[in-house]
Amino acid sequence: MNSADDPRGGSGADVAGVSELTALAVELRRMNSEVNRLVHAFAHAQGLHATDVQALGAILDAEAPLTPGRLRERLGLTSGAVTACLDRLERAGHIRRTRESSDRRVVHLYYEPGAKAAARSFFMPLAEAAAGARSAAAPQELEAARRFIARMNGELGRMHAPRR
Repeated sequence: MNSADDPRGGSGADVAGVSELTALAVELRRMNSEVNRLVHAFAHAQGLHATDVQALGAILDAEAPLTPGRLRERLGLTSGAVTACLDRLERAGHIRRTRESSDRRVVHLYYEPGAKAAARSFFMPLAEAAAGARSAAAPQELEAARRFIARMNGELGRMHAPRR
């Protein structure tokens, strides 16, 4: 295809790049939908909201204990919404809030070990699916996919959602 054949005026290589990007976007949306389906099922089984499960994931993945303020920034929620979320999670036994610094105003959030085990059990099919997909891929494919996803997450993390 030459640029005259492309209604956007690009070259065949541009069209191939757009096509690859479109195919990748479709696959990422499909994966996101499947993960969201599992997240909603877990939330329903635990009497939580899907946002609560997002909060649990953020608490689990944090390199250092999160504070409610950092969780609010991470999820793009209002302070009141984060407080309600944390209240639900604490009542359900999923997290604990501690004041362990010299500044008693600072609250740290921790995922309770028993609740973490329950989540791990619920999401075991996801881990098994990942293991199945991994077994069909060469190590260099996995590393390339990991690097791409990490870069994509970095780009998405720099995007600013409108404040609520």
